[in-house]
Amino acid sequence: MKAVFLTGLRQMEMREAPAPRLSAPHDVLLRVDTLGVCGSDIHYYTQGRIGSAVVKFPQLLGHELAGTVQAVGPQVKTLKPGQRVAIDPLIACNECDQCRAGRPHTCRHQQFLGNPGQLPGALAEFLVMPDACCSPVPDALSDDDAAVVEPLSVGLYAAHLAQLPPTARVAILGSGPIGLCTLLSLHAHAPLPVYMTDLLDARLAVARTCGAAWTGNPRNENIVASIRAAEPLGVDAVFECAGEQETLDQGLELLKPGGTLLIVGIPEVDRVSFDINLLRRNELRIVNVRRQNHCVEPAIELITSGRINVRPLVTHHFSFAETRQAFELVSNKQDGVVKAIIRVSSGK
Repeated sequence: MKAVFLTGLRQMEMREAPAPRLSAPHDVLLRVDTLGVCGSDIHYYTQGRIGSAVVKFPQLLGHELAGTVQAVGPQVKTLKPGQRVAIDPLIACNECDQCRAGRPHTCRHQQFLGNPGQLPGALAEFLVMPDACCSPVPDALSDDDAAVVEPLSVGLYAAHLAQLPPTARVAILGSGPIGLCTLLSLHAHAPLPVYMTDLLDARLAVARTCGAAWTGNPRNENIVASIRAAEPLGVDAVFECAGEQETLDQGLELLKPGGTLLIVGIPEVDRVSFDINLLRRNELRIVNVRRQNHCVEPAIELITSGRINVRPLVTHHFSFAETRQAFELVSNKQDGVVKAIIRVSSGK
């Protein structure tokens, strides 16, 4: 099969690779149809690492995907060849203390697609995953929709962790795919007023399309002052989706006493800092969001029902041969890109 490997920083190469085979009773052989370029992929593409996860070249990236079942192992009962699926890219051990506590996303022995030292990514024509990671999608969902299920599940999980009342006021700092998925997730449960920021006006336009009550660009205005003018008591929760020290600082300034800062973005640095006076005097809560937890099926249902429309997020398409161009576009945030989708195989 063909696969696209990361061979160095900002270097990619399509190569022939051995096609995977079924080896376990619950294995599913998948044709990869579409794959979304994620921000974490870009960290590996430009930096070669996220914290202690360091790339050893060549590396296969990619974990946001939709596929079609080609073959199944003897103990797979719920899937059949020809069925379209969305993928949970994490394989949990189901035995450690975290898995037993209902936290497979922090499994001690987890294997994640495209994570260095764990599993090869999905930038390949074919992939084998356990049936537990494969969720059928209805015909009404396009392959693009199915590929966005994974980032939407992260937004759903972040919204769930916030535990917000219907009267809450919220800010989302960073209007990339995860920030927008968080907005859509919040609005699927309550019409909360959400204030959103970004350095790119094109992304703010998508945020307004998706229902943001207010948008602002820190390059053009003091967003803390602007949001505080509208919400003088402060907001109940801030979802930091940019992974920047500046947005972490803004988040603390925007929160009312007792408010919650949810860190969803991935900083490129190993250490960040917080104003301890703001944290202590206002008794602010910091919650870290680690991927998603049991939100793939709800994400599929919300898209299928029409309660969430993810299509405004998909702004660019690339062929499999154009994978490096897709990564360059996303890493440079060019041409108003929000979510770039790579069409690995011809699908729906």
